[in-house]
Amino acid sequence: MVKIRLTRTGKKKQAHYRVIVIQDRDKRDGKAIEYLGYYNPRTKPSTFEVDKERVKYWLSVGAQPTDTVARFLEKQGLYKVPDKKKFNKKPGKKKRAKAKEAKKDPKKDKKPETKKSEAAVKESQEESKPKETKKKS
Repeated sequence: MVKIRLTRTGKKKQAHYRVIVIQDRDKRDGKAIEYLGYYNPRTKPSTFEVDKERVKYWLSVGAQPTDTVARFLEKQGLYKVPDKKKFNKKPGKKKRAKAKEAKKDPKKDKKPETKKSEAAVKESQEESKPKETKKKS
């Protein structure tokens, strides 16, 4: 698959980027198929320049822009970012079965833990108290 993405150029702490077309499995700074433009985040406002005709060509051929490049292309009116899919996964079989049981018999879900928990609290309090020892005199 071919991607339209950024490759870093510039000195340390002074980055600017080229917009390139490259195979998706190649390294970030690997050999590009074609250079389309540049992005300079250090200018105020940041500069993004591309050859619009070549970008349209690569998109028509099936090249996929990365998220960052897609946002920049959308600002220039060259690409429409698809809407994000909402997460609407339904619960699994076990949870659905438990939910059905809870609807059928709400008393069954409630556990009589109050008596057990009260007894457990009393025992733990008794254990935590230091035992008194008798001194021999």
